[in-house]
Amino acid sequence: MAAPNIVNVATITAKTTALTPSGTSAVVLLSNAASSNKVFKVNFISATNTTGSNAAATISYYTNGAVAQGSAPSGGTAFPLASGIVIPTTASLIVLDKSTALYLEEGTSITVTSGTASAITYVISYEELS
Repeated sequence: MAAPNIVNVATITAKTTALTPSGTSAVVLLSNAASSNKVFKVNFISATNTTGSNAAATISYYTNGAVAQGSAPSGGTAFPLASGIVIPTTASLIVLDKSTALYLEEGTSITVTSGTASAITYVISYEELS
């Protein structure tokens, strides 16, 4: 598992994806597969409560959990970026922005956990560098 040298990047592709988990267990929002030969620069993560009551959100950096979006992480360790933050009804939480960007190396992922099923929509914007 080696991340590419970002000084010699040939391609930078801007991407955004979103997920509203239907359960309350941790699921993958974004993963960088092992042996992808890419590094993802995560620029933005938000969590928006779309329900009529308060809901909690946890967003974590996950080692060794690179599986498909919406899947449960496998193996590895979760390191919370935001843990159990209560988001008021119809409000949003900016978890990460360009001033606090992070790099997602091969074999790692960003996971999310909602305290209430189908209550929170997560949006992540990132650059895929290869």
